[in-house]
Amino acid sequence: MTIMKSKVAPGSFEETMLPLMLADVEQAAARIEGHVTRTPLVCSSSLSAFSNQPVYLKLETRQPIGAFKLRGAMNAILSLDEAARKRGLVTASTGNHGRAVAYAARELGLPATICMSALVPANKVEAIRALGAEIRIVGSSQDDAQEEVERLVASRGLVAIPPFDNINVAAGQGTIGLEILEDLPELSTVLIPLSGGGLAGGIAVAIKALMPQTRIIGISMARGAAMHAAVVAGRPVAIREEETLADSLGGGIGLQNRVTFALCRSLIDEIVLLAEDEIAAGIRHAAREESETVEGAGAVGIAAILAKKVSLTGPSVIIVSGGNIDPEIHKTIVDGVVA
Repeated sequence: MTIMKSKVAPGSFEETMLPLMLADVEQAAARIEGHVTRTPLVCSSSLSAFSNQPVYLKLETRQPIGAFKLRGAMNAILSLDEAARKRGLVTASTGNHGRAVAYAARELGLPATICMSALVPANKVEAIRALGAEIRIVGSSQDDAQEEVERLVASRGLVAIPPFDNINVAAGQGTIGLEILEDLPELSTVLIPLSGGGLAGGIAVAIKALMPQTRIIGISMARGAAMHAAVVAGRPVAIREEETLADSLGGGIGLQNRVTFALCRSLIDEIVLLAEDEIAAGIRHAAREESETVEGAGAVGIAAILAKKVSLTGPSVIIVSGGNIDPEIHKTIVDGVVA
């Protein structure tokens, strides 16, 4: 287990020092209302019994695209003026953000181009193609895909919708935090999948502003955990992207990161890293005990509890961030055989 302690003193919250504020998240909530689903918060009897504390699942799998990314993408696109939208949208993605941009573009009648690396699972690529977006497979990393985005912005004048390092994207993801506090005001701890930091950073801004004592735990895979490496180094660093069951958590955070690194470094209380077999156990538990189909990235909160890498002291919420897992991989894991 690898844990990082936050620089935020218990009970304190210096919002003015951060690139994203509660007001941004509240504005995002108003902007995306009617365009995204207000997802359910359900109690897990099995995880509650295991932890001896009430444990709830925030099911972002119920979004139309099967993942939380629609919140940030929709907020970012709706924040653009009409002229910018009509130029066309482009993004780099490990799958779910691309699907979100493609879905939002279709709903708003806009063209979209999605750039992905060869590591993105085929089921996610095909789901994006089915939404009518132009697909570009480039290189073997998220950084390679991002270079193609920058080329298309320069050559075709497309408008980039960043997957995480953007105020409007992070604000959109932060609306999850507002919903959690409305449903569970006695919240003690939130377990959040951690990758580029848009989800964890956005939620942390909302929750720390309203309930500073709440503990925020970011959870990632041990293979290529970019935000964890950045926090340890004290600055964004290049990491080698590796294959992992938590494929949606892959990729770097950008060496010129402007938003999410500052949020995660300041507001996350702990970071926990998981082995591949632990992630598989989370996926398997979700299927067998919760009757939920969950991808690796969405299962890391469950996995961290099962692996006893977090200790809970009160009502806690796991962000189940997405369910877009390849059916064959899911079947293999649930049947108990993982290569």
